[in-house]
Amino acid sequence: MTHFGPNLLQNKSVIFALAIIASPILFALIVFPNTFSLGWNQGRGGFLFAMAFIAAELIGLKLEIPKKRLLAIIPLAAAVIVYLTGLEFGLKDYLISAAPSFHVLLKDSWTWMWDFIVIAAFFMASMTILFGKRWIRISPAGPIYAAGTAIILSLDAFFPYDSLGPLQYVVPYLVKIDVFLITLFHLGLATSHGNVMFLSGDHGPFALQVFWPSAGVHSIIIYSLVMMAFLLKMNIPRNRKIAYYVMGVVGTITVNVIRILSLSIFVLKVSTNVNEFESFHGIAGEIMFLPWLFIFLLIVTYVETKRIKKKLGVVKNEPDQSK
Repeated sequence: MTHFGPNLLQNKSVIFALAIIASPILFALIVFPNTFSLGWNQGRGGFLFAMAFIAAELIGLKLEIPKKRLLAIIPLAAAVIVYLTGLEFGLKDYLISAAPSFHVLLKDSWTWMWDFIVIAAFFMASMTILFGKRWIRISPAGPIYAAGTAIILSLDAFFPYDSLGPLQYVVPYLVKIDVFLITLFHLGLATSHGNVMFLSGDHGPFALQVFWPSAGVHSIIIYSLVMMAFLLKMNIPRNRKIAYYVMGVVGTITVNVIRILSLSIFVLKVSTNVNEFESFHGIAGEIMFLPWLFIFLLIVTYVETKRIKKKLGVVKNEPDQSK
């Protein structure tokens, strides 16, 4: 995300590379559109954001990619398309049937985990072929976001609910903040015990038990992975990198608090129907976190790009002291 070129179509090889990398995602979006839910462990919505990260980092990149490298990633894209198609013709059933053998507790997270493993491997392999080892400094955000999502889904598959203590540790504190905000703004009655909130609003009482994925703890891990890779490629002082990272952590935690608060408000003001709540719960987190992450990275890029241009302008306008 550090390069912005005025003539987008000048480097056709980058456009072709993006088209090839995006082809499996576009295929799935057209043929299997119902699989692109943004809900946690409910769909491939994260594919779109991973691809957006890659596009944002490659567009405007002044680098010619050899034709043979472009051709080399076509079979990889085709293999991903075959995998995505195969899921609809028995492969998904096989993965589900194999889950007990690996002591999987949440089958949804298990099956979506494989989707993100495959797409992350495809991204990394494609980037390595196109740019060699330099890909980690050219376009790290998309592949690392996909890999991070696969890791979190695997943790959720094997250690669901509150069975993974370290990740569950911060949840009661987030719940207490939520109870405080509900009371502060007079949204209803709310108390908490551990990770359970007891709510009473316009539609009656409701007990809400919050686990680490629902609290957005996974988003802090994914943010950390993506942001560290993103900052690694930026040629800026270390203290500025630390400042950006800390600001992002604070922003991500704020988004998580808003997520839990939005779930509470839904119960207090909209409905206590379990099915309606689950539908809202499925999208409330990722639809907040992913745009926030993308926008924050764009802001950092814009600020640093403007700062570098200003610095170069000052240097260019300095008088030549040697005359």
